[in-house]
Amino acid sequence: MKLCVIQPEYSADFSRADELFEKQLSLMEHCDSSMDIIVMPEACDIPVVAKTKEQSEELYHKYNKILLEKAAETAKRCNSILFLNARSETPNGIRNTTYAFNRKGQIVGKYYKQHLVPNEVSILKLDSDYTFEFSEPTVIEIEGIRFAFLVCYDFYFYEAFANIARQNVDVIIGCSHQRSDTHRSIRIISQFLAYNTNAYVVRSSVSMDEKSDIGGGSMIVAPNGEILADMESRIGIETAEIDVNNKYYKPAGFGNAPSAHYEYIEKGRRPWKYRPAGSAIVLPDSRMPYPRVCAYNGMCKEVLGNSMAALGAAIGAGTDEIAFEIYKNEVGVMVAESEMILFEEILKKFSCHTVMNIIVRDDLNAETVKDIFSLIKKYDCEKYIYFTVCDTENAKILKTNNENISICFDIRDKNSYDAIENALLLGIQKIILSGSCCVPEIINKVHENKIICIACADEVTEACEYINNGIDTVLTNSCHKILQIIKEIREENA
Repeated sequence: MKLCVIQPEYSADFSRADELFEKQLSLMEHCDSSMDIIVMPEACDIPVVAKTKEQSEELYHKYNKILLEKAAETAKRCNSILFLNARSETPNGIRNTTYAFNRKGQIVGKYYKQHLVPNEVSILKLDSDYTFEFSEPTVIEIEGIRFAFLVCYDFYFYEAFANIARQNVDVIIGCSHQRSDTHRSIRIISQFLAYNTNAYVVRSSVSMDEKSDIGGGSMIVAPNGEILADMESRIGIETAEIDVNNKYYKPAGFGNAPSAHYEYIEKGRRPWKYRPAGSAIVLPDSRMPYPRVCAYNGMCKEVLGNSMAALGAAIGAGTDEIAFEIYKNEVGVMVAESEMILFEEILKKFSCHTVMNIIVRDDLNAETVKDIFSLIKKYDCEKYIYFTVCDTENAKILKTNNENISICFDIRDKNSYDAIENALLLGIQKIILSGSCCVPEIINKVHENKIICIACADEVTEACEYINNGIDTVLTNSCHKILQIIKEIREENA
């Protein structure tokens, strides 16, 4: 098969958009019927830097339809399979999308970029909700060839490579805009990807300048890491001939038959040695939506007691958070009022499967805080916890150890109005309000300072009243009663 990568010119000068879009279309016209697969870069409908959402959407609306029609015409004219990246409309907004065209010029599949750079979300406002959901790697099969996909930022997430390899793919299509990496770095990343997946990598990007040693890097890499074509920063097209069935099988040692690299390492994989991952991982505290239920000491305390079973039942039932008190004795960091549950035991079983509200009643010291944070880091749970404290000294010692940690201030036993003012001055992230303060005017005041409001409630009617008043999280001993109400409210807000 003959593969072709297209590398158009790119510019930070917005006024050159029409010129560079026409040059990109011209490169497509240079493709011919000798080419079986044609790959183009990321954001082909935005051929220059768009610094604002308005600029991005202006170009999208101006060029997208023309581009897709040209792509369909090119695939049909050349009798080629063609891939390019552009925007697409979905019910939830505009997405960064790789399109797959068959030889008849028909769109036969799409891949949505899985790792959006921050500006794509915060400035360009592209849809990103789907990236926080579990999904398998996208594989599109055309003419018996299994294609997988990466787009630009996706290339940096090596942990995804092993899962792509499991899909037994033949070719990885990489539409990219990596404009700051050196050619050497791009080669390393692409070779690493090809070798780890036993697939051909066909990467297309844009040229910042033909004399530049950064950006560009459109290339074709074989499964053994051999670079078959490398455009560096040259503007134009490049081709290479491949046998898509010619994979690389390495000696597997100890008399075993040769195998693909991923097959060889799969036999020795130890998932518990690596970072938490998988479909059971929930959104971290900073991204999980509100309102929430926080199960205090687990699910249905009166039935299961304060136990690991109670905590597990709460998580399994779908509560967003669990809450428990901790202290330290000669054994280590323990959970208060429990049957000797170690804090580490909770982290080992439930890290990243829930948000943890860690309640501190006793005065902390530097040694205890160090031990607590050491365990949290050990189980990669830093994004999934916050601490509830009752006094400023505990808040300060926690912040001293980790300035990014989220602190909740429990003001229920204090003069509420003065305590709220003091909490605002402390720069904390969450407040537990008492019943008398759970009224809209106070909650609104707290929300104006970007602080989350939590309230305790064990009865459904009480919880509903608090939520109607604007409370974000219900801390409860009876989450089985309140959980369904929260789910219904969230579905209504979705």
